[in-house]
Amino acid sequence: MGAEGAANVIFRKQIADAEDPEAMRVRMVKEYKAELMHPYYAAERGLVDDVIDPAETREVLVSALAMLRNKHADLPSRKHGNPPQ
Repeated sequence: MGAEGAANVIFRKQIADAEDPEAMRVRMVKEYKAELMHPYYAAERGLVDDVIDPAETREVLVSALAMLRNKHADLPSRKHGNPPQ
């Protein structure tokens, strides 16, 4: 859901009670975007692990992939085969 949809749902009472609902909706959308639509809000709440600076993206990806270079996943044995019927 985008900022407009979220603001319409969250602030529907304030928008409906306002003298100029359209102006109030525009104001609430701007306020929602300014306060809640940035990666740091998600990081504060634990929704994302880290916010990467765009200049450091390549270094972070290289180190993450290097960690997985020698990974070996042991798969559990199958209990049943897949015979044709």
